Amino acid sequence: MNAYRHGIFPWFSEGEPILWWSPDPRLVLEPSSFKFRRSLKQAIRSQRFEVRVNSAFDQILHLCAYHRPEGTWITDEMQSAYQALNAAGYGFSAETWVDDVLVGGLYGVKIGDMLFGESMVSLVANASKAALAEICTNADLYQIKLIDCQVPTSHLQSLGASLIPRSEFLTRVQQYTL
Repeated sequence: MNAYRHGIFPWFSEGEPILWWSPDPRLVLEPSSFKFRRSLKQAIRSQRFEVRVNSAFDQILHLCAYHRPEGTWITDEMQSAYQALNAAGYGFSAETWVDDVLVGGLYGVKIGDMLFGESMVSLVANASKAALAEICTNADLYQIKLIDCQVPTSHLQSLGASLIPRSEFLTRVQQYTL
């Protein structure tokens, strides 16, 4: 918790010591900046996605850990750590379902009005985007003012995420994690 409150997150490969990061610049997503493209709206309707929030944290954590062709840093030890954060009330997940089958979503750590995104997964096209869309569309309901996306990716930038200097990010972390 102390690391997140200081803008630091873990990221490493299995078999390595836990490495901690605070990149400059930092990729963030303002929920109001989410780009809800027509193609995503159509995909959500046609796939009959149902997005649930905080209903299957352990399941989405497991999917994120084990459905990555490049391997994972979400080791059993890290899963236990995130499960403990969830049990303490700091875990946050959005899960996408089709016909009561979990097909994707995301998880992270929520402190105050800040969501520190950790990982996303899709077993079918657009499943993780649908989960992110739910969070952004209903950010007031979930009390989320900013989503930390950590490092730049073209995927998240295409959805509206933008880079900000680390100094600005740390100021906002202090503001939103009270």
